[in-house]
Parts: sequence; structure tokens; C-alpha cells
Amino acid sequence: MKTGIVYDNIYLEHNERGHPENKDRLISIVQEIENRGLFKHLQKIKPRRATVEEVGLNHDINYIQEIHDFCASGGGYLDPDTYANSMSYETALYAVGGVLEGIDRLLSGEVSAVFCAIRPPGHHAERSRAMGFCLFNNIAIGAHYLLKKGFDRVFIIDFDAHHGNGTQRSFYEEDRVFYFSTHEYPFYPGTGSAEEKGVGKGYGYTYNVPLSAGAGDAEYEEIYTNLVPKLIYEYSPQFLLVSAGYDIHKDDPLTFLNVSTQGVAKIVESILKTAKRMDLPVLFALEGGYNLKALGECVAITIEKMLEA
Repeated sequence: MKTGIVYDNIYLEHNERGHPENKDRLISIVQEIENRGLFKHLQKIKPRRATVEEVGLNHDINYIQEIHDFCASGGGYLDPDTYANSMSYETALYAVGGVLEGIDRLLSGEVSAVFCAIRPPGHHAERSRAMGFCLFNNIAIGAHYLLKKGFDRVFIIDFDAHHGNGTQRSFYEEDRVFYFSTHEYPFYPGTGSAEEKGVGKGYGYTYNVPLSAGAGDAEYEEIYTNLVPKLIYEYSPQFLLVSAGYDIHKDDPLTFLNVSTQGVAKIVESILKTAKRMDLPVLFALEGGYNLKALGECVAITIEKMLEA
């Protein structure tokens, strides 16, 4: 696959010392990609600044204003987990814009796979609420952007250790977006039971696989080698979006799953194999992952798998 990477130093501006979701996450990713000599094989994509209208595809306009004003006044904590500083609003617009720019490059055929090394992450952010380190829901906005462009079958895979409550809620009554998630359960944010399947015309288009603490390579390989391709083939999507959370790694300090670096590689390999077989454009956007060494290695391996696919 011809592979693009979305990155900009603006993503380092959203930062809080001592918080697990800080700029060192991206610094470690970029260093590992450099150490492996991967940049020369990648199409470098500069993110654009998303417009308020684009963010408004998924978020209430008053909430967007609230984040703007909160950051303009210097920031602080929006909830016990989620901070914003004076640059966070701007950074979050570029995180959204990174996904949108990645989608545009995929649609133009310039690349067939994109990795968005962006932050702040997004999948916990709800329509009018920041939570779980997330301000704007990057992937959900990306899916809405595709719907606005006329797509009617978008498949989202979320393999973060935490359930993407914000993304699920965005499309819970929607049959044009299929949301699939594997996650530790019961765990933060408390959503993501197998009984949550969507409502109305959206029923059956939310599919959660809650996993117990300690679940590792064997469990994930079974799900991503067998179940996920089957669901994708049945839904026959036109576009694949991936919330890539590397806090599933056994060394992550915030979670209790047991996936190895090679286990992550197999998850990614399976997703890419299915995408290639179905000729699907695929975009990965960074979500969690808080052990810096494991995070750098896992993202680099994701990109290597993209280049090999």
C-alpha cells in the first residue's frame, strides 16, 4: 500500500506535565519511525486546520465555543481526567483536520493507507462533552465528513483498551456507519457491553466485544482474524476508519490487557489484509497508548505493516 503519515509539531502544543497523555507520546513515535528509517518510504501529509463547521458535523456549536473560550482563558481541567491549555483548541482543530486531510488524500488516490499521528485523541469525546483525555472526536468527525460526501457505508474499528463511548453514541441510530470495538470491560468509561447494539435503523450496526482483564494475543487474534473480516465482508463498506489505541499493550501503565507488540502487529496485519482484499481505503488515527517505548514500537510496526501490505 502507498502509505501516508499525517504529522505536525503543532500536536506537541497540547501538553500537561505529569499527565499520561502528553507530548512525549508523539515524540517517542516520531523517534522510533526515524530510527527504523521509515520516513523515506512515506508520503508526508501536513494536516489542515478543521473549520468550526466541520467540527460541528459531530459536536454542538455551543460546546465548540465553550472549548474555544476555555482555552482562550488559559485552560485547566475540563473533568478530572481531561485538561486543555491555551493551545489545545487550536491543536484539536488540527487533529480533526489531520484526519480530514488524510481522508482527502485517500479519496484522491494519492495514497491507499494513512496513519494519523495526531493528538489530542478523540473517541471518548461526546457531542457536548470532553472526557477521557479527548476534546473533539476525530474519527467520528471523519465518518460524518464521508457521509456528507455521499458515502453510505463506513466501517469503524476501535481497538483501544477503553471503549469509544463518544464514537458509539454518534452513530448509535445510524446504519450508514458500522462501529466495532474490542475493549477491556468492565472498565472506563463503563460503556461497551455486548448488549449495546444500536437502536432504530442503527440496530445491529454497533458491535462490542468486551474483554476481561488479562486478555491477550490469543483472544485478539481470534477476533481480528475471524470475526472482524466476516463483519466487514457482510457490511461491504466503502471506507475503513480505525481508532488505533495502543494501550492494549501488556506494558501499558493504565490498562490490564496482555497484548504483545507482535500481537498488535497481527491485529494490524489482519485489518490491512481485509482492506486490501476489498480494495478499501484505510485510515488509522492514534488514540491511546501510554508506555512510551511500547507506543513507539507499536506505531512503527503498524506503519511497517502498511508499507508491506
